[in-house]
Amino acid sequence: MAIELTEAGAGGGGGRREAAVNGRVEAGRDGGGGIGEKMSPAARLFHAPRFNCYILAIIGCKTGINPGVVKTGLEETLLKHPRFSSKMVGDVKRSGKMKWVQTKVNLDEHVIVPDVDPDMDSPDRFVEDYISYLTKTPLDMSRPLWELHLLNVRTSDAEAVGIFRIHHSMGDGASLMSLLLACTRKTADPEALPTIPGKKRVGTDNSGGFWWFFLALWSMFRLMCNTFVDLMVFVATFCFLKDTESLVKGGPGAAKATKRFVHRTVSLDDIKLIKNALNMTINDVVLGVTEAGLSQYLNRRYEGVSGKDQKSKKKKSNIPKKMHLRAAVLVNIRPTVGIQALNDMMAKKSKAKWGNWIGYILIPFNIGIEDDPLVYVRKAKATIDRKKLSLEAMITFACAELVLKLFGAKMASAIAHRILSHTTLAFSNVVGPQEEISFYGHPIAYLAPSVYGHPHALTIHFQSYVNKMTIVIAVDPDVISDPHQLCDDLEESLKTMKAALSEKELSTVVPIV
Repeated sequence: MAIELTEAGAGGGGGRREAAVNGRVEAGRDGGGGIGEKMSPAARLFHAPRFNCYILAIIGCKTGINPGVVKTGLEETLLKHPRFSSKMVGDVKRSGKMKWVQTKVNLDEHVIVPDVDPDMDSPDRFVEDYISYLTKTPLDMSRPLWELHLLNVRTSDAEAVGIFRIHHSMGDGASLMSLLLACTRKTADPEALPTIPGKKRVGTDNSGGFWWFFLALWSMFRLMCNTFVDLMVFVATFCFLKDTESLVKGGPGAAKATKRFVHRTVSLDDIKLIKNALNMTINDVVLGVTEAGLSQYLNRRYEGVSGKDQKSKKKKSNIPKKMHLRAAVLVNIRPTVGIQALNDMMAKKSKAKWGNWIGYILIPFNIGIEDDPLVYVRKAKATIDRKKLSLEAMITFACAELVLKLFGAKMASAIAHRILSHTTLAFSNVVGPQEEISFYGHPIAYLAPSVYGHPHALTIHFQSYVNKMTIVIAVDPDVISDPHQLCDDLEESLKTMKAALSEKELSTVVPIV
């Protein structure tokens, strides 16, 4: 998701419950007898005309979906969360007067079950068109800002599809996905919540005496230098620094353009194989795969533009030299609220922290044709390692909070829109459940979250689930008319890297004489 600003605590008084993305949310209370809870600055940001963002969560199921069962499950879980049972009251143009007010939810207005032909000729195309149409229609602001569409149509990778559409003002993407996962259960154990792998913390050994002290000083110096450089680039991006006008960069109207969503599932085991062989992280590999696949896609597109002979050298690059392309990437500044805590909040009406502190960083992409596909992964690792030794995410978060408090949502949205408009794409990677899960008794085949409403013509999201990785691509079809080809290139890049790794391992085997 392109940019996710954490909601600051809303002011309270007269016994009114304070609930905000950076605060605590208590389920089951009406926020002061219907008086309402003042909408936080960051929530108002996502109602700005040029930054009206929505989160999509596409759920492929292995069985047909029973709407009655889903509605019963929603009543027992999601509706007990204050955001999903509150409507927005106030004038968007006078954002300071906007607030959340508890209301009675009519599930028939939020759970949409269209009458579809189960024997249609092109079900995959139908689902894509259906989701794309949703991006043309806003949510009804007189009701809680979410809806769930249930499509009982068999596609190439699912028996039925559920589509959550949630307005971004209700929370940041990571927290909302955690909340949706808290509504699922393990398929093998219907009473157990999903297991999400945590980050491994590497301990530090300070027994090195002088050398340890020297390395600590050197790391601190690099941290300060990198942070300063990133801050200057951030300011320059706002002022004048723009990415190259490429064939995948959106124009001035990209934020309001109709979007098209496609996805492709690849093997998570293949990604882990490359990760382990090169001693890297999954983030390193998926970024390298994205750079390789996007390079191949652009090379093909520019070949058509230049009209070069297709019989020319295969490794000849058609991509313009010195192409400057960057991605806006989300970074969690603090750990996501746990699924168990969200489940307890819905089941026991307990308090839980709602949301994350989220900043974003600008990552330069390595675009070009490489003879060795593993070069993309090595360069991606160098980029990520460099960004890890920087406080860029914390700086962008602090700047966003400061602008929101001093100048309001209108100014903050204008700044965010300008910065993102000067970059090319949004990119993210989110870890998912380690075992198969069910959505109110319906086994899930895949998870495919994304976002729209931000000023990018291309958004690439990676979502892991069990032993699979789903690549979700959101595009402006007027800019990228063949998103399935981009999926093909990303999938092929992973296969090429795996083959190159196998070839490298074989070349190092010493023959037995």
